[in-house]
Amino acid sequence: MFTWFIHLLKHPTMLWLVLVINILGTIYGYIWYGYQLAETPAIFIAFVPDSPTASLFFCFVLLGFIFRRNYRIFEALAIVTLVKYGIWAVVMNILTFLETGYLPIEGYMLIVSHGAMAVQGILYSPYYRFEKWHLVVAGIWTLHNDIIDYVFGMMPRYGSLMQYMPEIGYFTFWLSIFSIAIAYYFSLRQNRYELSIK
Repeated sequence: MFTWFIHLLKHPTMLWLVLVINILGTIYGYIWYGYQLAETPAIFIAFVPDSPTASLFFCFVLLGFIFRRNYRIFEALAIVTLVKYGIWAVVMNILTFLETGYLPIEGYMLIVSHGAMAVQGILYSPYYRFEKWHLVVAGIWTLHNDIIDYVFGMMPRYGSLMQYMPEIGYFTFWLSIFSIAIAYYFSLRQNRYELSIK
């Protein structure tokens, strides 16, 4: 049953559908970060819109799958950042609800969409072909992003949670380590499937 589902993921219709969803989500994400990007020094801009950049990485992965290619560095970047920022956004929105007792409809939408980000990154892992050095690069990118966010103050702004930034920064660092470990486990240590698209 699971093997059938994994093969369904590489069907051209499914790949194009997932690609379109991710393109739309990426565009929405960059728009969501628009106000913060307008105030961000140019040197930090690449490291501010975390979630849309993660889904952008995955768009390149999907394009590679559609054209029977493996863009390995994007595969490594995608699984690490999709898992990390997918989980991160879910946790932040839950914490916002616990802190304020209220979550707008957009918050629930973010929980669902970001949870799906993390899941899709893992679901497509049997088709990744990146090597350890690709994962090292993705890990450096991800941990460097944490430094930019929590040392230089470029983290996403979550209203009532800003008072907990030291604790959130600590959580985010270990979430990065967890995401790198997940990428290693699911992509470098499991059986892999052929990428031939039928």
